Amino acid sequence: MEQSAQQARQLDHLASAPAPGGSPFAAFGMPGFGGPPPAAPPEPRPILELDGEEREDELDALSDWVDDFLLPVYGAEVTTAAPWCLQWQEHDGVVAWLHALWLAYQQHKDPEAGLSGLFVWHRDFLAHAIAAIRSPGGPLSACMTSPERPAHRLLPGPPPSVRPERETATESDSAGPGDPYELTA
Repeated sequence: MEQSAQQARQLDHLASAPAPGGSPFAAFGMPGFGGPPPAAPPEPRPILELDGEEREDELDALSDWVDDFLLPVYGAEVTTAAPWCLQWQEHDGVVAWLHALWLAYQQHKDPEAGLSGLFVWHRDFLAHAIAAIRSPGGPLSACMTSPERPAHRLLPGPPPSVRPERETATESDSAGPGDPYELTA
């Protein structure tokens, strides 16, 4: 009799409506029907768009990854064909490349990336980024090309673009038809 009563209580419980707001899939980390969607993780921002302490914290974490993982595993030898800089954090282009590589690494090592996630990271991200950063004519080309001769030099970038000056409407009316994008001296 006791067992029958217990089974009746279980059946009543299973037949009752679920608690409001509860998800029948909560144990699996899935939202319920009609319930609020799970909070989205914060969107990663490129490191060069960050300022102040937020940028410093991100650069510190990136530096740890570069020094503790990337260089020991993928750093290879420093040569004229593959320069490096001990002060790479001062090269904005290198920081941007390495930050993007690190973000891609985090995404592709996640279990949701599947078994081939890290292969995709190697194929699509690592090889290209390292080739761009350490190329003989790349952003570190004026820096260390031999471990015995550490060097650091920031190469000047191109000057700002020259923009054509447009004539005002009154000048162009009196001068007649002309090219509105003509450079003026």
